[in-house]
Amino acid sequence: MNNNGDTTRRQLVASLAALCVAPMVRAAEAQLPAPASLAESLAMALAKSQPLVVMVSLQGCPFCKVVRENYLVPEHAAGLPVVQIDFRDSRIVRDFDGTPRTHDALIKSWHIGVAPTVLFFGRNGREVAERLTGGASDFYGAYLEARLQQARAAVRI
Repeated sequence: MNNNGDTTRRQLVASLAALCVAPMVRAAEAQLPAPASLAESLAMALAKSQPLVVMVSLQGCPFCKVVRENYLVPEHAAGLPVVQIDFRDSRIVRDFDGTPRTHDALIKSWHIGVAPTVLFFGRNGREVAERLTGGASDFYGAYLEARLQQARAAVRI
């Protein structure tokens, strides 16, 4: 076979491989939005009678990936206001009081040392349900649902 045929075959195989891998790459990249302002994100959540759910994550954390992709991304897609703040991240976010902080500084101010941690905020940036810390549990979905019910009830009062 000539070089032209080999080149065409290689291009075809590469194209097919890219088509097969592309959905997996997109799935691996499932992310939650990073807020510019927690106060604005909270105001939008409360306008929907919902708490603001904040996931504290760490890049490369396998438990964070499971929590994000299996629980929080689907909730976000269904309309739950969920944002993500990251350990070791120097991006700036405005805190509930308008103070600009890095993601990492905000996490430290909340005294969080474990990723993932999920927080539930209501009026005035107050936590309205117990934090959900860690991600290694067969009952994670039930724990999350219980806290969401508690948080939703608190913001509807």
